[in-house]
Order: sequence, then structure tokens, then C-alpha cells
Amino acid sequence: MKRYLVQTFGCQMNVHDSRRIEEVLEADGYSHADDPSLANVLVVNTCSVREKAEHKLMSLLGTFRPLKEARPDLVIAVAGCVAQQEGEKLLKKAPFVDLIIGPDNIPELPDLVHGAQSGAPPRARTEFDLVAPEFLVARPRVERPDITAYVTVMKGCDERCTYCIVPYTRGPERYRPEDEIVGEIVRLVEGGVREVTLLGQTVNSWYDPSRPKDRRDSEFAGLLRRIVEEAPDLCRLRYTSPHPRHVTPELLRAHAELEPLSPHVHLPVQSGSNRLLKRMLRRYTRELYLEKATALKGCREGLTLSTDIIVGFPGETEEDFLETLSLVREAGFVSVFGFKYSPRPFTPALKLGDDVSEADKDDRLQRLFAVAEEQQQAHLRSLDTTRQRVLIEGRSKHGHFSGRTERHEIVHVDAPEGVDPIGEVVEVDVVRANRHSLNAVMDGATYTPSPKPKGPRRLPMVSGGGSAQGAKL
Repeated sequence: MKRYLVQTFGCQMNVHDSRRIEEVLEADGYSHADDPSLANVLVVNTCSVREKAEHKLMSLLGTFRPLKEARPDLVIAVAGCVAQQEGEKLLKKAPFVDLIIGPDNIPELPDLVHGAQSGAPPRARTEFDLVAPEFLVARPRVERPDITAYVTVMKGCDERCTYCIVPYTRGPERYRPEDEIVGEIVRLVEGGVREVTLLGQTVNSWYDPSRPKDRRDSEFAGLLRRIVEEAPDLCRLRYTSPHPRHVTPELLRAHAELEPLSPHVHLPVQSGSNRLLKRMLRRYTRELYLEKATALKGCREGLTLSTDIIVGFPGETEEDFLETLSLVREAGFVSVFGFKYSPRPFTPALKLGDDVSEADKDDRLQRLFAVAEEQQQAHLRSLDTTRQRVLIEGRSKHGHFSGRTERHEIVHVDAPEGVDPIGEVVEVDVVRANRHSLNAVMDGATYTPSPKPKGPRRLPMVSGGGSAQGAKL
């Protein structure tokens, strides 16, 4: 039996890509292996946004080398952003690796594996699909339906933030036609998916590329409305990651009016200092960001925000950092993803140097986390004794059921004996706020299992980009 194992580093986009890698291998007759020693194909899907991820990759590849030496027919592939960034150079760093494939070359993986197994030399495929963009299509699972799913609406980025390598590793912005997006979501929901997250580097800048070229303003809010209309059984709709300057009045109205649209937005800010925002080329000011954040929180009761922040960006002073802390407090983030600046290849920020010491970066990161955790815990405590609607996604390691609220808080749920609510949206009573999550008890009196999905129906074929499996929605 042919088996594969995919290990993933990085963001939701990488998680999405790994799922598509699994699907193209399964379509070629492979099944999943639980251990690297049992696999015929090992794939590492990588992230290069920060230097630490590259170190993790090389460390993991080092553990694979003895497997390759013991079984020369084992195929080792590196995919994702580091693969795109390094290309042939990675084959020199790790000569026991067989394949390097960029994000746009995933559909080629089975053929490349066959070539490697037939004795072809190590190969790198890192070509962007700029002329005829293809988007990997998520397929509903039949035997074990997914409860949540990611759907790509765009790829690449044109923002050119000075610290970011994504435009180099993911290419320029390419947008997916609306009919393809909606068709994929309809199929997923009919196959049992309850929550969909739309993915894109600047997801809310989306527009339909099949429309006239003079239409270049965001049409994202219209896409959200059509999804809700044509997939009425979709419980929740999320998106990540939006850019602040594309938070439009139309998007605010969508949050106010569309019930399935999550009352939580992850809105990256990166810094609270106007001076640093300009050096980062973020294209907004502190004041404009806070205006957008306030508008989002005001359009729907209880809407919460989270964000990304970089500390130690070149030239950051203590005063700059204090402005960031004050913005964190003013925006009221319930969660902060903080990172130390690390120089990335091919980025304009390399010319600025790296003049903030590691000690200062460490100190600022810990101070940022302290403020963020204080706000998160205050938010979670405010939910103690409240009733929440939770989408149950599975079991936690402690035996509870586990899921998330509409706002994305993690909840560990005790259910009545004999009840299996996985895949259901249930009402729970919160009994305790933990450090980063909630504990709750399920209200069995209000629980009614929803009908099982009948399975995806066949949709008419449409022209446009295809999937890794050759099917088009």
C-alpha cells in the first residue's frame, strides 16, 4: 500500500495547501500514514514569513535523512513558501531531498513523485501560474466529513510591505472568479461542512476577475452576501486576513446584516507608531486603523478584534513601542499574535538594517504579551455564566468536547451522557473562564441533532480555473 505523510508549518493558507496536497496524493492511490517510517512519500509544507520556520524545516529534514538512507525509494518533498524562496538552492542544502515544489505547482506532485521513484534526479518546480491562474479546490469528504473548511478567494500580494516576503513566495495578486468560489462552498456545505473561512493575503481586496477591467474596487462584501444567499445551511462564515484599508462601508454593512458572518475579525496592524507604519509601507496611519477598528466593533454588538504585531522593526524606539501598547489597549484586542522582526530575503527592509537588539526585542515581546493576555483574560471572564452558541469540532485531549463560539473563543464542553454533538451548533452555559479558553456545560434540553447531509449534488460545469483533481465547479 502506498502511503504519504504531510507535515505543515505556517498559516491557514499552508494548512489549506496541505489539505490539497493530501487530496492529489489520495487521488493517485495513496493513503495517510501516521508515522514517517511508514510513508512512501514525505512532504514538508513550509512557511518563510519568519526565519524560525526555516530553522524548523532544516531540523525536521535532518530527522528524515536516516529514513532516506535506509530506504532510498522514499520520496522526500519540500513544498510551500521556503520551497518557492530557495528553489534549487534547497537541493544543495539538503541533497537527500527529491522534490521542491512551490504553492502553484501542487497539482504536479503525483507526476513528480512517479519520476523520482523511476530514478529521475532531484527537481525543483517553482513556477507561478500568472497567465492562467488555477485555484486548488476543496472537496467534501464522504466517510469523515469536515466540519470546517478553508476556501481560497485570491493568492499572492501586491501590498509590498517592506518586511514581508510573501509577494516573492506567493507572487502577485490573482483573484478567483465568484462563481467558482460560491460553487465550491455550496458543495462543501452540502457535504457536511458547517463553517467556511475565506482565505487570501489581503482577502477583503477581492474582486471578480471575470468582470470588466475598469472594476478594481473591492467587491468582497458582495461576495459574502452571495455566499450566505446560496449556501443557506452554512452556519458560520469567516475570512482572513483582511487589510485595514479595504474595510469598506459595504463590508461594515455586511457585518451588521449577515447573521452567519462571524462577529470576530482578525485585523493585522503590525505597529501603533505612524513613523514605523510608514517605514513598513502599511499604507494607513494609526488614526485610520483605529477608525476602521471602531467602525467594525460598532456595526455589530459584541464584535471582537485580534491582530498581528511586529516588535523590533528596524528603527523602533521605546517611544514607538509604547505607542503600539497604547493602540493595543485603545483597540481592545482580545488576542494578539506578536512576533520579533527577523530579516527576510528579498525584502526592502533589509536596507534598513536590524538595529534593535535581541534583548530589546525579547523584552518588548514579553511586555506586549502581558498587555494582550490581561485583555484576553478580562474578555473571557466577562463571558463567565453567559450562554454561548458553540460549533463542536471534536474532542479535546482531556475528553471534553471542544469547539468555538461565533466570536472564535475556544470552549471545552461537557455534554450529557450518550450525546455526541460533533458537527453541531449547540447552546452551552459557561461555568469557568480559563487562561485562554472557556469551560461550559451543554444544555441538553435545547439540543436537537440536525439532519445528516445528503452529500454533494452535481453542479453544472463552468469555465475558469480548475482544481488539483481536474474538476471544475
